[in-house]
Amino acid sequence: MRAIKNTLRYIRLYYYFVRFSFMRAMEFRVDFTFRIFMDVIYYAVNIALYKIIFLHTDQLGGWNENEALIFVAGYLLADSIYMTVFANNLWWLPYFINRGDLDYYLVRPVSSLFFLSLRDFAANSTINILAAVGIFAWATLTYQNHFYWYQLIVYIVLIFNGAFLFFLISLASLIPVFWIHGGRGLQSLVWSLQRFMERPDRIFYGWVRRILVSVLPFALIASVPAHFFLDQPDWTLIVHISAVSTGLFLLVYWFWRRGLRAYSSASS
Repeated sequence: MRAIKNTLRYIRLYYYFVRFSFMRAMEFRVDFTFRIFMDVIYYAVNIALYKIIFLHTDQLGGWNENEALIFVAGYLLADSIYMTVFANNLWWLPYFINRGDLDYYLVRPVSSLFFLSLRDFAANSTINILAAVGIFAWATLTYQNHFYWYQLIVYIVLIFNGAFLFFLISLASLIPVFWIHGGRGLQSLVWSLQRFMERPDRIFYGWVRRILVSVLPFALIASVPAHFFLDQPDWTLIVHISAVSTGLFLLVYWFWRRGLRAYSSASS
């Protein structure tokens, strides 16, 4: 009963986060419009890239153009969820740590990780989620091969999980700021490596592919989930993705707790 009450309390708190973010976004309409414009360009460039690639080849990583579009729509949707729900919060985290402003969040009667990860909902990116959903719907409706509806439902769930994985990887790259007090930790490395999530996993071989599906699971954000939808359903993929996601969450949470112990507050 207590667990249910706590869960409802967190849901209610997140509702207030979202409502406040929309109210604030309406006060800065130029920024609202500019963010939409930037993301539309990003979507167009990614789709155009694959269109150009398939002018010169019939297959990429075992997928034809129609199948690759399903994959592209998947990672665009995962990216839009990440940018809307998590990205703004992670941007400010190093500043809070370096300036000692983390104190304000640590004394709150809720999980500091929950508060810092979800307090700022990027309301100006919600239109982009709708755009990504539109691209995903278009790609699915134009897909010519037979599929079962449960494959589509599982794929969508895995895309949401992919956005969460992207958040965990990004958060892990920022936690070293607790010790090195650098500007953005290792986030610039993640910005470089995230290109791997925008490529079919089967174009990589050997130890590179093993790393991308386990240690740095960028391939699990959209590429491997796409196989469940595009290929014959393989439930071992679900087991693998679930195991890696759970393991990474526990590792990042442990890393976060260690970072808090090393934190030098403004009052110390």
